Amino acid sequence: MQSYYIVSSLIVTKCPVINPFFLKHFIHNPFYFNPASTIFRLTLHSIISPKDMKFTYYGHSCFAVETGGIKLLFDPFISGNELAKDIDVNKIEADFILASHAHFDHVADLVGIAMRTDAKVLGAYELVSWAGSQGVKNGHPMNFGSAHFDFGKLHFLPAAHSSSLPDGSYGGNPGGFLVHGKEHNFYYSGDTCVTMDMQLVPRYAKLDFAILPVGGNFTMDVEDALIAAEFIQCSKIIGVHFDTFGYIKINHQEAVDKFKAAGKELILPEIGETITL
Repeated sequence: MQSYYIVSSLIVTKCPVINPFFLKHFIHNPFYFNPASTIFRLTLHSIISPKDMKFTYYGHSCFAVETGGIKLLFDPFISGNELAKDIDVNKIEADFILASHAHFDHVADLVGIAMRTDAKVLGAYELVSWAGSQGVKNGHPMNFGSAHFDFGKLHFLPAAHSSSLPDGSYGGNPGGFLVHGKEHNFYYSGDTCVTMDMQLVPRYAKLDFAILPVGGNFTMDVEDALIAAEFIQCSKIIGVHFDTFGYIKINHQEAVDKFKAAGKELILPEIGETITL
């Protein structure tokens, strides 16, 4: 028997149902459920399977993952990305902002979004401290290790890259994130080349999907990402960090075909696209 969640402005109720159509009929039948009732005063927003996870791509390495009603925003860089000119950064919501490292193309919009939404900023100690100096009051500094949050357990894992803040100062260690969610586990490597440390990821969790850079030059390219996919034992990969600059433009079809030939799936989302996983 599948469970579904009724999400409203006032309550969240877990309801075991056999048939989603029956649940929909129940909700929309005023005899059973009247949103205008002075007793209920409910505004129904959605009916979501607890296993649904939404991935929204905002360009470059910026994306959001919504799980269990919690919005995780990664590496916010929108306003400086010409390819993301149609994205309204002021409409992006977040409960947590996870910054893999301190380069401008990963933190350009971090402070603005964090202050507008009061999202908790997670990342290297030096990066979170810098955000605090810019006025962000809700932060949780980390180094390589793990911590627990509302969305589940989070590992901050090593990446092989550099990291300097927009003012040129040291940004702490670059890293990636392994999210142990309540329904899904996923890994975002951050900017990195392939590392042997990636082979530890399957010891921490069985992944449902992973987000890896595929643009090359500054990070892994497509062939390297295939090796990384083997190391982390994951067959569904979402590619990021491609096409933004001339150095990292890729042939999309060739990239997808290489993964397919290896028995894996590479998803190269369009900017603004939302994928249900």
